[in-house]
Amino acid sequence: MLLDWLIGDPAWLPHPIVGMGKTIGFLNKKLNRGNHRKAKGFLLLFLMLALTAFAVFALQWICLKIHIVLYIIFNLYLIVTSLAAKTLAVEVKKVMTALKGGDIEVSRTQVGYLVGRDTSALKEKEIIRATVETTAENTIDGVLAPIFYLLIGALIPIPWLNPAMLVMLYKATNTLDSMVGYVQEPYKDFGYASAKFDDIINFIPARIGSLFMLVAGMFLGYPFNDACRIFKRDRLKHKSPNSAHPESVVAGLLGIQLGGTNQYFGETLEKPTIGEAKTPLEILDIRETITIMYGSEVVVMVVSTIIAILMLSI
Repeated sequence: MLLDWLIGDPAWLPHPIVGMGKTIGFLNKKLNRGNHRKAKGFLLLFLMLALTAFAVFALQWICLKIHIVLYIIFNLYLIVTSLAAKTLAVEVKKVMTALKGGDIEVSRTQVGYLVGRDTSALKEKEIIRATVETTAENTIDGVLAPIFYLLIGALIPIPWLNPAMLVMLYKATNTLDSMVGYVQEPYKDFGYASAKFDDIINFIPARIGSLFMLVAGMFLGYPFNDACRIFKRDRLKHKSPNSAHPESVVAGLLGIQLGGTNQYFGETLEKPTIGEAKTPLEILDIRETITIMYGSEVVVMVVSTIIAILMLSI
């Protein structure tokens, strides 16, 4: 976590997620056509998980054969690349900077890199809402869920199911969902397996992670009771079983309203609203959502460290 905060994802360092994205893009072109697209989507999921597992295992084995130090460095590299707090903060701040400068076109372009919806005609408030929503969701997907699987990997007494292996399998699934997991064509059937599997593996992290976000909000001085009420009421107001959990936490902590109508691949998608518009959406809400993200990561760091100390003392 500390390394992620300090260096993030340097441009000069090869990133495994980039490789996953290129592989998914290649397989998408080859498989997402003709008949039986849902079955082909299951094949895509199986191939990506198998290729990821094989690549990680093979490279870990080679590094271990050369030297244990190289093995440790390689695993640390995979782990650091799986955490996206610094990168997410940097990319989100680009939207915020453009909005502060009054450049609506640049802000639309920047937020378009972060979300799957059509951003070409978004107004300022809609850009803020989209940015806050994706930051809240990625607090789980890009930060807390990877940590969850790193910790699970540390506890499983099976050598090849180590933290780096589990977190890379998680990132492969998450990347699949972000690229093909849409209910609109041409991904409606082809992306079904990836989207559903991503829902399954994020089910527990979304719920535990949202609780950590609430605790972080309490320590940061946000209205904890209001956030708990909104979380309890609105956490299931989404077609995804997981997305509304972190969104409802952020909406409750900031006193804002999220959700509503969005455009995806030329189709209008109506979503329920989340939270209460006690205050209008402001550019500052983007920065506050980043603060909540980092705060929740600190809470996880403290809790996991305490648990590790207790386990080592037994």
